[in-house]
Order: sequence, then C-alpha cells, then structure tokens
Amino acid sequence: MRYLAIDLGQKRTGLAVGDDVTGVVSPVGVIQATPGEAVLRRIEDALAEHMPDAIIVGLPLNMDGTEGDAARGARGFGAVLAERCHVPVHYQDERLTSYAADQQMARSGRTHKQKKELRDALAAAQILRDFLEAGQ
Repeated sequence: MRYLAIDLGQKRTGLAVGDDVTGVVSPVGVIQATPGEAVLRRIEDALAEHMPDAIIVGLPLNMDGTEGDAARGARGFGAVLAERCHVPVHYQDERLTSYAADQQMARSGRTHKQKKELRDALAAAQILRDFLEAGQ
C-alpha cells in the first residue's frame, strides 16, 4: 500500500509519502497555512499527485500517552479528510518526531530558516516510518 503522511501544525503542515512494499519514505513538502480549507485543498492536490491508498495523520499525544486538545483536533481533521477525500485515515503517535527531524538535520549545514522549512516534512516522514515499523 502507498501512504501519505501528514504532520499537522498550527502554521506548517508536513507531508511525506511511502509504501509498505519497499519501505521507502520520502518527505514531499510543507504547507504554509493554518489548518483549514487551504490545507485541505493542498492535501487534496497531494492525494491526486501521489495517489495513496491511505492517509496517516500524526497524533500529538501527551508525553504520558493521553489525548489532549491537540490530539482531538488531529482526529477531527482526519475525520474531515476521510469524509471529503474518501481515503482511509489512520493515526500514528507523533511524539518526538520533530526532535528526530531536528537530529537528522543537526549537522546538515542548513541555515536555521532552511531547517525550519524542512522540519515538518521530515517529521511527517518519521510518522510514516513509525507507522510502517509498527506493521499497522
């Protein structure tokens, strides 16, 4: 199966694609907008371009594993996506994915601005890797 992973943020939303056959996961972009219609339209564009079988939405759990407002917001956004795009939506714990993205870029030679622009797509890629490793 081919997947589109989403790291939903308040200012930037990261996107990544991958599949469970090859295990290859690639960041594909960052949407610079607050969650809403503009983000939904850009995700629809990504769905048309990459034609995934399912969507993986990062679930921002609290460090103790409970769901707070941010997780409920991600689930709500995922429900809208599922209804609007007719693609199954799954959720994956996204704790520490931004940290993993920062570690990946630590000695990359990129400027702070370049790292900031790439972080969310790398976090989406990590969300997808974690989902695939969990064998869901």
